[in-house]
Amino acid sequence: MTRFPSFIAGNRDRAPDSLAAPKARSGIESRTVVGATFMHITDIRATPVTVPLEAPLRHANGCHWGRFVRTIVEVETDDGLVGLGEMGGGGESATTAFEGLKPYLVGRDPSRLEEMRFLLANPTASRYNNRTQILAALEFACLDLLGQRWGVPVSEILGGRLRDRVPFASYLFFRYPHPTRGTGEVRTIEQLVAKARALKERHGFSVHKLKGGVFPPEYELECYRALARALPGDRFRFDPNGVWSTEQAIWFGQQIENLRNDYLEDPVFGLHGLRRVREKVRMPLATNTVVVDFEQLAANVLNTAVDVVLLDTTFWGGIRPCVKAAGVCETFQLGVAVHSSGELGIQLATMLHLGAVLPNLTFAADAHYHHLTDDVIEGGRMGYDGGALAVPTGPGLGVRLDREKLGKYHEEFRRLGSYPYDQDPRRPGWAPLVPNDRWADPADGTAPEIPA
Repeated sequence: MTRFPSFIAGNRDRAPDSLAAPKARSGIESRTVVGATFMHITDIRATPVTVPLEAPLRHANGCHWGRFVRTIVEVETDDGLVGLGEMGGGGESATTAFEGLKPYLVGRDPSRLEEMRFLLANPTASRYNNRTQILAALEFACLDLLGQRWGVPVSEILGGRLRDRVPFASYLFFRYPHPTRGTGEVRTIEQLVAKARALKERHGFSVHKLKGGVFPPEYELECYRALARALPGDRFRFDPNGVWSTEQAIWFGQQIENLRNDYLEDPVFGLHGLRRVREKVRMPLATNTVVVDFEQLAANVLNTAVDVVLLDTTFWGGIRPCVKAAGVCETFQLGVAVHSSGELGIQLATMLHLGAVLPNLTFAADAHYHHLTDDVIEGGRMGYDGGALAVPTGPGLGVRLDREKLGKYHEEFRRLGSYPYDQDPRRPGWAPLVPNDRWADPADGTAPEIPA
């Protein structure tokens, strides 16, 4: 069997094989069961890409430096099909990780997803590695393969879609200005309100999420109240990324109880602190940080700390675990929503297929997606209509790679490299405490120097 050499981490002098369109393979004997022909994995390729944002996004623990670094994963089978996956960050380290998994996966059937789960992320062995996100990217690709093989969208494999469109919230960040254009800053109340109004007009959002934890809570409270006044009739949610003290969280939550809140997301870190806040604040609490596996979900069911579980297809290790978790939440009448982790179009497709099949999808989904200026999928960025995105209808995930864009943004990764997500380029050496008291100054409009 002819094999294609894979991109080797650290070799920046040549393009990875993933930039070229794959060729059909032959020579591997397929096994059959009751007349069914099975696929076998023949190759795995991982390509790091850097895709630009409108402006750097500030958050409680650092900053997205004007770009997202993502790893595009391709899983090829002996019948020439290629399934797509995606993972956040990683860069060359992710490329190395996927390369190292080939001995585990080449020759295996991509439909045997439960076996793959225990092979790669055994609940005891995986305490000594970090394979959950890698498993998620591979699961995406395998589901994509199965959908292509069977000629159906992934949502049909997951039980059948209940909706053709998934509603989304705008995702509002405090932002530094673009490093070369000087545009896109969101620091003042006026800038924040203007950005929210522009997103509503352009995309039709009627739900808005503000990512806080950057400035002092008193200032972010003013910002949040201003949003509610500026967009009457819309709904809102706030997320300080768990950096407040319990007392700060209770105070803030009580100040906003009269607003049109969906929920207060991760005001503190940890289930016990969230329980304390929930006792004192009259609104739902949500999390995507402290309920991200079934052991934590069980703890929340037995002694409720949050009312809404935000399901992230990466954090949970794939789409299928999210569906399982949503079933538990349905049983115990907890709310669910689809969570974002800085996605390009491939992972966005996984979020859409997930949102399509959940009967208890009680809130609009999150997505960083509208901050991107481009995508690596054919046709470019997906378009919002009335604040919602259509669930892809093609086989598998329903999206395919634009190889020209893949090559372009791989070159951007080679040029710029990775960036420290947990560092603020304006404050070298800074790190937040938990609970935090090292807030940025909202009066400081100095722009950081960021490679562009």
